[in-house]
Amino acid sequence: MRKILAVLLLFCMLLPAGLAVAMETPDVTARAAVLLDQETGRILFSKNAHERLPMASTTKIMTAILAIESGRLDEMVTVSEYASLVEGSGVDLDAGEQKTLEELLYGLMLRSGNDAATAIAEHLAGSVEKFARQMTRRAGELGAAQTRFENPHGLEAENHYTTAYDLGIIAVYAMSLPEFREVVATPEKRISWTGRPYDRILYNQNKLLDMYKYADGIKTGWTTPAGRCFVGSSNKDGWGLVAVVLNAPQMWEDTIELMEFGYSYYHWEPLVEEGRQLKSAQVERGTADRVTLVAGNDLGLPLKENEADVLRYEFNVAEPLRAPVSAGEEVGTMEVYFGTQRIAEVPLVAASDVGRRGLFGALRNFFGRLF
Repeated sequence: MRKILAVLLLFCMLLPAGLAVAMETPDVTARAAVLLDQETGRILFSKNAHERLPMASTTKIMTAILAIESGRLDEMVTVSEYASLVEGSGVDLDAGEQKTLEELLYGLMLRSGNDAATAIAEHLAGSVEKFARQMTRRAGELGAAQTRFENPHGLEAENHYTTAYDLGIIAVYAMSLPEFREVVATPEKRISWTGRPYDRILYNQNKLLDMYKYADGIKTGWTTPAGRCFVGSSNKDGWGLVAVVLNAPQMWEDTIELMEFGYSYYHWEPLVEEGRQLKSAQVERGTADRVTLVAGNDLGLPLKENEADVLRYEFNVAEPLRAPVSAGEEVGTMEVYFGTQRIAEVPLVAASDVGRRGLFGALRNFFGRLF
């Protein structure tokens, strides 16, 4: 028995480092959690990621998205009495007070103002109910099909829910918006305070910005039914991750553990450079029979050790292309698969112009084939 144990111990000591740690996964306290790559949306870790749960004030991520997408951040908003009286966390807005939509956006995301959320909803949609329907519709457009909003702030409502995965998708999109990234990374912000000789100072409640050196967002949340909820983002050497933890007693520790897991057990692998020749396609009735297709943008993926060796690539081009074809015109995609799972794609664009043959050219081509 001692010999067997000695052999097993020696075998474990000789395992490659990557293989030895590959079995370690985060042990998070969250009821549901997910870790996503920001560039591709690839799931790097999940726990009950598709379970419907309340999400408290992380709801406000979608509220912020609609505010930014409205293109109306400079507009002046008059706070209604209803908005000023909304319970829970707030910016202490007074009825009749006027704020720019941008000021309300900072109050929404830094102070988690339920009053700010309500004022935004009423200004953009006319009512909380209409705005909530817009939120749900936009979430569906982003791919968050298991999400429904009843309000813009996240206070308890029977049919107000999401999943860790859906919320991750929403957050990944939010972090693609420069205005959103700027707001959620701001440590503090001064906004006007009507009737007072001093400004409001809004301090960011996201402690991850101080606790984790790569953190750059996003939003906290808490209600009794939802528990402690958090959506966090980080960026290390240009590589962004998003973590979602729902009903997480140790939400800060869970989030850091997820981020460290992602950066430790995955690496960013550049796969295709923009402009790289990938294939050629047949052109019908063109001044050339074929055109070279190149990658329309860079493509990379977060990969574990040796995963690049098992990737499969498929081209999706409707050949023959019909002339004329313009240089830079997108004519298809190259899709990347792990087995049967499609995980990424890159657009295929024409590398050069191909004109349409005139009658003389068509006749010359026809007789050239005959003889």
